[in-house]
Amino acid sequence: MFKLIIGLGNPGTKHEKDRHNAGFWVVDELARAHGSHWQLDNKFFGEIAKIKLNGNDTYLLKPNTFMNRSGQAVSAICRFHKIVAKEILVVHDELDLKAGVARLKWAGGLGGHNGLKDISAHLSTNDYWRLRIGIGHPRDSQDGAKNLDVADYVLKKPRLEEQIDIDRAISCFLKVMPKISTGDINNATMELHSNT
Repeated sequence: MFKLIIGLGNPGTKHEKDRHNAGFWVVDELARAHGSHWQLDNKFFGEIAKIKLNGNDTYLLKPNTFMNRSGQAVSAICRFHKIVAKEILVVHDELDLKAGVARLKWAGGLGGHNGLKDISAHLSTNDYWRLRIGIGHPRDSQDGAKNLDVADYVLKKPRLEEQIDIDRAISCFLKVMPKISTGDINNATMELHSNT
């Protein structure tokens, strides 16, 4: 079903554990589950891995531009491989969902997410799939994060219990990938949403 799965995040070891990098965490786990390895590809402004889903090639992409310039990498790989928006899944962190919640969504609004805004600008459409990985919002935090503004919050490491919940949500998504890869998106969505 998907020819391209993009994980959103910020490059470099400084950011690898930030909440904003939840998209990277998902595609890293997908690559690992399929025994694939990342290769830096400068013409696509990012790291690429290739996996087989239901016998078909699917590219995984981690842009090495910063979050608000993710569209540059996405448009480059789409042009080269003739991938259209409806064949794309973008995986990103979501402030409006609690840590441990994952939601598949078709098209719609961008929720103020700078990575999605840039991708939509480059593709000239919002009509692509998203996997929203909940990271919670600082206003709902039970600790000092409540005092952080959103920009600082997403660039901080989750608390241990939040990370455990996020990792569980990622595992739930990996479990429904076989259904997604055969086009059974409705049942995959129901299973994912009922388990996260």
